[in-house]
Amino acid sequence: MMKVKLYIAILLTSFCIAAQDAQYSQFYSNPLYLNPAFAGTSPNTRAVFVHRIQWPNLPQAFSNSTASIDYNATNLNSGFGLIISSDSEGSGGLRNTTGSFVYSYEANMNNKFILRPALKFGYTVRNIDRSKLVLGDQVDFGVDGTPSQDPQVNSIRLRNHWDIGAGFLIYSKKSWFGMSVDHLTKPNRSMIEGKDILPFRYSFHIGSRYPLKRLVSTGTVAPSIAPSILYRKQGEFQQLDAGASVHLQPIIIGLYYRGMPFIKNDYDRVNHDAVIIVAGVEYNNLEFGYSFDLNMTKIDPVTGGGAHEFSLIYYFSMAGNPHKTRNNQKKLQCPAFVKKLNN
Repeated sequence: MMKVKLYIAILLTSFCIAAQDAQYSQFYSNPLYLNPAFAGTSPNTRAVFVHRIQWPNLPQAFSNSTASIDYNATNLNSGFGLIISSDSEGSGGLRNTTGSFVYSYEANMNNKFILRPALKFGYTVRNIDRSKLVLGDQVDFGVDGTPSQDPQVNSIRLRNHWDIGAGFLIYSKKSWFGMSVDHLTKPNRSMIEGKDILPFRYSFHIGSRYPLKRLVSTGTVAPSIAPSILYRKQGEFQQLDAGASVHLQPIIIGLYYRGMPFIKNDYDRVNHDAVIIVAGVEYNNLEFGYSFDLNMTKIDPVTGGGAHEFSLIYYFSMAGNPHKTRNNQKKLQCPAFVKKLNN
């Protein structure tokens, strides 16, 4: 009976540890993961890589990576993108890898507001390293490394599934608002018998960007401040990120709070999660960012080590781009990704 209970506990730890999708602190440095409607919002082609390590001091740290590229087909009023995300979790080497194609359409409302609806079509591969699992018949005092003879280990299998998401973005000269929803197909992720349905993931985000040239003068590019809020909900999980970043080209600094200050957790405590410190630098067409999550939960910075996140963005123009707009025909751009903000 003890072996059965242990077996169940191990499976629950290995397969249910990722009850929610990965979250990123530099969410605007990972635009296609945040909302597919951001595809094509940069005037140039944009390549992004983001890597996050959660609780590095623990024996089995969580790590997530995302790579994406999106293209602005201006004359088609469209944006196209590709995104690949992967995460590694737990002692069993549980890994989820998703590749998605993104399409967004731009509707210009008198050049005062832009509406961008979008769709995302993805395919996920979910697997685990069986050799790293410790099952009930392997737990024998004084014996270590003995292969499991439990026939149920062979029932653990790859789980592949299609996934669909959607979103929209509305922005003006200095503000934006967007919403996205993932996992519209409600895929079954269970790698054993039964069901493990991945719930919808909702994201709502809003932000603004204002010039500060009356306060500070740093050359030809006016500094600016960009306050923003991100709310996410997936199943029973919900989280709020709120803060601001200051753009003093070429330097970017920011401070954010993550938590649900108006809702208490299971321990009857206010749900404070982390304080996030962000720093970045721009050089020509490159942007590099780093953030650190200072945890406010029981897994403190000493025990867990917080979270480190790195982002790299590269902007470039495609040679012979038939959809490139001439400079005198530039359309309204999303202020979240404009280096030189107009007044």
